[in-house]
Amino acid sequence: MQDLRSFFEPQHFIETPRASSYEPLQWGANIICATQKSFDWEDADIVLVGCGEWRGADVNAAYSRSPDLIREHLYKMYYWHTAVKIADAGNIQQGATLEDTRAALLLVLQEIHAAGKIAMVIGGAHDLTLQQYEVFRKTEKLATASVADMLIDLEETEVITPGSFLMDMLTGTPNFISHYNHIAFQSYYAHPHMLETLDKLRFDFFRLGKVRERIEDMEPVLRTSDLFSFDISAVRYSDAPSNINGSPNGLSGEEACLLTRYAGMSNVLTSLGIYGYNDADDTHGMTARLVSQMIWYFVDGYLVRKTEAQLTEREEFIVFNVAFTDNDTTFLKSKRTNRWWMKLPDQSFVPCSYNDYLVASNDEIPERWLREQERLL
Repeated sequence: MQDLRSFFEPQHFIETPRASSYEPLQWGANIICATQKSFDWEDADIVLVGCGEWRGADVNAAYSRSPDLIREHLYKMYYWHTAVKIADAGNIQQGATLEDTRAALLLVLQEIHAAGKIAMVIGGAHDLTLQQYEVFRKTEKLATASVADMLIDLEETEVITPGSFLMDMLTGTPNFISHYNHIAFQSYYAHPHMLETLDKLRFDFFRLGKVRERIEDMEPVLRTSDLFSFDISAVRYSDAPSNINGSPNGLSGEEACLLTRYAGMSNVLTSLGIYGYNDADDTHGMTARLVSQMIWYFVDGYLVRKTEAQLTEREEFIVFNVAFTDNDTTFLKSKRTNRWWMKLPDQSFVPCSYNDYLVASNDEIPERWLREQERLL
């Protein structure tokens, strides 16, 4: 992996007064920081990158120090996952223009991806999600993208903003989005025609109420995702007080952590981005604490990912043969992680939930089965 330190701010968080003396079992004493002479990204499983760029939302916005406030809480947490190696590369240096910052972030993400590492971005405005996607577009590889946000950012604007970046990601040409999932949108903020368009494209979108009713069904969704972008606006205001433009409704803090844990468990996911956090509006640093906990749970999920068996190792799975509405199929349940897969008519296996198995056992067609079949046509 080439040396990209010129793209980062010269002073790392660990060198600032906000950093403290850490106990041997805290993150701050175990994470590999870019200031250390022994720093080598090749040694890491996950690389943490900060980017406080907000000019996509407001052209006059100052560069945010929010990533460092998140680190202040993250580094004090206890390091339970000694089998996972984490490097903190620091914060992307603000460019002379917004495009300069975006270009620097993209180059860093490309390098992390090429080295087979997981990138974890703490931003910054939500439009930085495009840099996660651009990694796939530059290499001409198809990607499944998932976004958690109370809004569906499909506004039509001349420039890319946090409210319009999805238009560029989903409709730009050439396009390398193989599938898109939108998680926890709030219906009263979503234009009905927008949802109709997403449905015609065979994309999946999950209303906040459905997500909260059975959040475990989001695990198979994130298991197939190559990138996951989380806007803190998806969390209700009471659990994320910096979210002044958010909503009194939304995901709870626990549910936000569950989603990032599910993302960490995905065998194909290569980048996580958590955006929309602004420390200037954060009461008692409570939202920074939440984001740091979301990161902790992502790493917790990654540990599960490392222990999962391959589907070819059938002795590691419990096999269930099910017949429903003239269909005979097979469900697999992992003995190691209790996760589920179901076989489609083309003989491929797709991630599913226990609920899908129950629906099929009751001689009904699981909605996930139907959606997968539609996309095969």
